[in-house]
Amino acid sequence: MALTRFQQYIDGRFEDGQRTFESIDPATEVAWAEMPAANADDVDRAVKAAERTLSDGEWAGLTATQRGKLLYRLGDLLEDNAQRLGEIETRDTGKIIRETAGQIRYMAQYYRYFAGLADKLEGRHLPIDKPDMDVTLQRVPIGVVAAVVPWNSQFMLSAVKLGPALAAGCPVVLKASEDGPAPLLEFARLVHEAGFPPGVVNIITGFGEDCGKPLTSHPRVSRVAFTGGPDTARHIVRNTAENLAHTTLELGGKSPVVVFDDVDLDSATNAIVAGIFAASGQSCVAGSRLVVHRSIKDALVERLAAKAREIRIGDPGDMETEMGPLATAGQREHIENVLERSTKAGAKIVCGGKRPDGVERGFYFEPTIVDCDGATSPSAVEELFGPVLSVLSFDDEDEAVAIANDTDYGLASGVFTRDLARSHRMVKRINAGIVWVNTYRAVSPMAPFGGHGLSGLGREGGAETVLEYTRTKAVWVRTSDDPIPDPFVMR
Repeated sequence: MALTRFQQYIDGRFEDGQRTFESIDPATEVAWAEMPAANADDVDRAVKAAERTLSDGEWAGLTATQRGKLLYRLGDLLEDNAQRLGEIETRDTGKIIRETAGQIRYMAQYYRYFAGLADKLEGRHLPIDKPDMDVTLQRVPIGVVAAVVPWNSQFMLSAVKLGPALAAGCPVVLKASEDGPAPLLEFARLVHEAGFPPGVVNIITGFGEDCGKPLTSHPRVSRVAFTGGPDTARHIVRNTAENLAHTTLELGGKSPVVVFDDVDLDSATNAIVAGIFAASGQSCVAGSRLVVHRSIKDALVERLAAKAREIRIGDPGDMETEMGPLATAGQREHIENVLERSTKAGAKIVCGGKRPDGVERGFYFEPTIVDCDGATSPSAVEELFGPVLSVLSFDDEDEAVAIANDTDYGLASGVFTRDLARSHRMVKRINAGIVWVNTYRAVSPMAPFGGHGLSGLGREGGAETVLEYTRTKAVWVRTSDDPIPDPFVMR
């Protein structure tokens, strides 16, 4: 079969890469598409095209309201093309079509939200201590933005970067992951159709040394917005030592879901299953650590295992499928390695723990539950980025907090209890950027998203994030008609 060919988008033009690489369909393990691999020259052209727009009237001359209208248009196009883009994302990443198309459709709301903020960035007038001076503060674009996103949830993770950057007037070079870049390369056609001037949005993909490093260290890049893993983040921090770019990092997590003994077990079960097995567990906020009161542990785990065994694994393009494959063979091998080390350390696999029986092709892995009680289990410590739930138990609230906070990550968390006072205490005591109470994995363009520790720094989403793509300019206007005195005459 001929491979589907995708192009990069630089300075308003679609073009082939000087080098290409094949993208593998995770459900079949067969190459299905050919992707352009951007190199340092491509990156340089994209960044310089973006920089040009900062002084080009076609973009810089637009009013904030006009920028907002372009974002509204992009949101409408995204909604109209959600099914088609979802099918491409499913093919390239293995994420099930039941999730991709709906999530992409919802991302239209993100662009509309930031579109509405474009003309809400107000300055200030300072009550300055000099009688003949009028001083105002203006918000101006910070400069060229390098946005680097992973393959999972790529439309959301690009929306929370592109949306506020464009609303603030910043041009963007968006690097899609080399694993599953097809959806964002195709998204470039919507950017083009929406009417953004050439150079304002550039979309490329490629590998670390040839593409990622030249982009994040480029002297003309003023802002880096990265989502990915801690190891890559460390490289990016080193790269930005060259250009001193303002940097935000949204990284991984080992999120605890704390369940007390007063919950509705069926309701908690559904939330936990959604939190860990949706997207095959390939989510930075996956609720991968279940911290459950000892008195209900067996009953809850029994329900969870029953649900896990019923999950329909299969073709991600089939609407009946509930869980698809992992995105890469390497990810599956990583999970298998961690589980092997965990069982050797004393953990017990309740269900799953292997490739599905009878499935000969595809990077599939069964929904897995690991009982880690009494064991220092790698599965309870390391981020697996897969459908693996590690179970830990507690006897009282203090112990629950200690277990929940016993991690180098600090992104998301969940608390399930009917006790209102207890829920407020837990919210205060859990060290995480997000705390969901009696729910899990809810998102909105209005709510900030991010963590601390190995989960990164900075926030994405919400109204304040637009300010992260601006810098403050102080404007001094002398209001006196009197001549400026000779500075060398002492009075």
